[in-house]
Amino acid sequence: MDFKKTNADQSIATRDIRRFDGNTGNIYEAVAIMSKRANQISTEIKEELSGKLQEFSSHTDNLEEVFENREQIEISKHYEKLPKPSLISIQEFLEDKIYYRNPAKDTE
Repeated sequence: MDFKKTNADQSIATRDIRRFDGNTGNIYEAVAIMSKRANQISTEIKEELSGKLQEFSSHTDNLEEVFENREQIEISKHYEKLPKPSLISIQEFLEDKIYYRNPAKDTE
C-alpha cells in the first residue's frame, strides 16, 4: 500500500469511540483490529526504509561519508514526516478499508 497518499491526520486528534464499534459491535475488538493493522503497517514501512537505506550502506565508514550523504538524510526525513502507523490504521478502519474476520464467530 502507498502510505504516502494516505489522508490520515499527521497529529493526534480526539476521536469519538462510538464510531469504532459500528462495524464490529465491540469497541475492544475494533481496537484489537486497528492495533494489528498498525503493526502490519509499521513492519511494511520499516522494511521499505531499510531496503532504501541499505543501498547507501558501505562496509567502511569514514567521517566524510557520514556527513556528505544527503540522499540518505532526505529519505529519512521523508519517512519521519509520514503519519504514525496507528493513525493510518484508524483512518483505514473508519473508511472500511481493512478486511478482518473473527474465526470464533465464523464457526457459530
